[in-house]
Amino acid sequence: MLPTFKGKPLVRSGNVLYYGDPSEKYIAMMQVLTNKSFEDVTLSDRVSVQILSTDETLHTSQRVVKRTEKTGLYQALTIATIWLDRALNNK
Repeated sequence: MLPTFKGKPLVRSGNVLYYGDPSEKYIAMMQVLTNKSFEDVTLSDRVSVQILSTDETLHTSQRVVKRTEKTGLYQALTIATIWLDRALNNK
C-alpha cells in the first residue's frame, strides 16, 4: 500500500517526490533543490514543482504542463495539489 495525500499516491525517490496516480492523465513531480538545517533536522528549502503529462508518446520536454519553484515542501505540495486537481478536472 502506497502512502497517500488527499487520496492520491505520494512516492519519494531520493530528492524527488511524485504525487498522483500514473494511470491518470497528469502527475506532479516535486524535486528538492536545496536543503537547510534547523536544529538537528534537515528541511527542504527550494523545491521545483512540475505538472507532467503521463502521455508516453510525447517527448520529455513536451510533457511539462506547468512549473514553478517554491520555498519549503509544504508550499510545494500545496501548489502541486491545486494544479494537479485543476489539470485532471479539465480533461
